[in-house]
Amino acid sequence: MAKNKKMDIIYEDKELLVVNKPSGLLTIATEKESIHTLYHQAREYIKKQNPKNKIFIVHRLDKDTSGVVVFAKNEVLKKRLQNNWENVAVVREYIAIVEGKVEKKRDSLKQYLVEDKTYRVHVANKKTDMYAITNYETLHSTKAYSLLKINIQTGKKNQIRVQLGSIGHPIVGDKKYGSQKNPMGRMGLHASVVKVKIGEKIFVWKAKLPIEFKRMFESEMEIYEKKIND
Repeated sequence: MAKNKKMDIIYEDKELLVVNKPSGLLTIATEKESIHTLYHQAREYIKKQNPKNKIFIVHRLDKDTSGVVVFAKNEVLKKRLQNNWENVAVVREYIAIVEGKVEKKRDSLKQYLVEDKTYRVHVANKKTDMYAITNYETLHSTKAYSLLKINIQTGKKNQIRVQLGSIGHPIVGDKKYGSQKNPMGRMGLHASVVKVKIGEKIFVWKAKLPIEFKRMFESEMEIYEKKIND
């Protein structure tokens, strides 16, 4: 289980800790779970260095999404990043495996979203305060599945999952938003690259691709991995 694994640290300095979150692990606590979270792991890690150390979550990923998660080691930086995350994080790139053959090579999904009383997000038929922009490029398709590279311009709750489901291509393993197949035993969404500008300094953090993705699209994953590492 993901909760028993050690953190996969991508980057660390005196102000930042960036990790590759595994699928199946909550980013932060909920009413039902407070210990087995990525935040708990990060907190325990930095307190082993110094009991006075603190850690703050800057953004989050859904439980079943893997990839880059950024923590700040002081509250000033946390607020600076979190309050302006959509502008500070100039690139937020994901890899997704979806059901069906996506015909368009690339598209930009621009929709208003709304959350219902059961905490499920839907595409709205009117303007709301949740406007989501998700850009995708189809890297490879078969009759059954497609591999997509995704860049988001907004960070609304579940936006990638909702918007892809709305065009008839739900992310594999995502039953909440319409998936009927789970060939990998996990949800097929991974936050692969985050590029952040802090002052005049630019950081680029990359999370290694899950083995399950490589098993489904081995050659395409090798090409993609080479491109992001060049």
